[in-house]
Amino acid sequence: MVITGASSGIGEALARYYAEPDAVLGLVSRRPGPSALPGHVVNYSVDVSDEHALAAAAQDFIARFGAPDLVIANAGISAGTASELLEDVAKLRRVLEVNVIGLAATLAAFAPAMRAAGRGTLAGIASVAGFRGLAGNGAYSASKAAARIWMESLRAELHGSGVSVVCVCPGYIDTPLTRVNTFRMPFLMSADEAALRIARAIAARRRVAVIPWQMALVSIVLRALPGSIYDRLAARAPRKPRNRGQSPI
Repeated sequence: MVITGASSGIGEALARYYAEPDAVLGLVSRRPGPSALPGHVVNYSVDVSDEHALAAAAQDFIARFGAPDLVIANAGISAGTASELLEDVAKLRRVLEVNVIGLAATLAAFAPAMRAAGRGTLAGIASVAGFRGLAGNGAYSASKAAARIWMESLRAELHGSGVSVVCVCPGYIDTPLTRVNTFRMPFLMSADEAALRIARAIAARRRVAVIPWQMALVSIVLRALPGSIYDRLAARAPRKPRNRGQSPI
C-alpha cells in the first residue's frame, strides 16, 4: 500500500490502521511519517506537487514490491481565502498544485502498473467542501471539487481494468487542517475514527463515500438548495481565517 500525506492527520491515522506485520507500506510526505509501525515501512520524503520526485518514488516502490494493492492520495492543504482579492490567487494556485495536481500525479504514478496487474484500488481524499463553494474557503472548495471530478473521469477510464477508483469526501476531521478554525464544526470526528470509516469505504469499493453519514445528508441538502437560498446562507456562515493555513503534509 502507498499513502501520501502520511506525516499527520488522516494520512498518519491511515498508516497506523493499515500497518500490520505482513504489510508493506510506502509512506509519502514532506516530513517524517509515523515511526515504529509494524510491517515493512518505506518512507519517501516527497512533496506531491513535485511530479518528478513522486514518479521516482513510485518507480522505486514498484521495482521493489510490485504494483501496490492500494494507493491513497491523501496529501492536502487548506487556506482561508477572499476570492475578490487578487493577492489570494497565489493561495489558490498552491492549493490546486497540492490538492489536485498532487492527487492526480499520485494516482497516475501507480495506475499503469496496477492496470497491467489487473487489480488494486486507487483512492483519493476529496471533501464535503467540494460539493458547494464555501465563502472564505474558495481555494479549498474548488480544489476538492476538481479532485472529485478528476477521480470520476479516472474511474470511467479504468472501467473493466480490474482497478477500482474510490473518492472519499470527509466532513470535519480533527487534524491540523481544521484546528485553525475558530468556529464550531458539526459532526467533528477524530482522525482515527475517520481512518476506520475510510478503510471500510475503500474495502467496499464505493465510488463516492461521504464520511460521516450525517455529512452525507448535509451534502444532499446543500446540493439541492437553489442558488439564491444557498448564497444567503453561505454568506452568513463562519469563515476560515485568511492568515492561517497549512503546509503540504
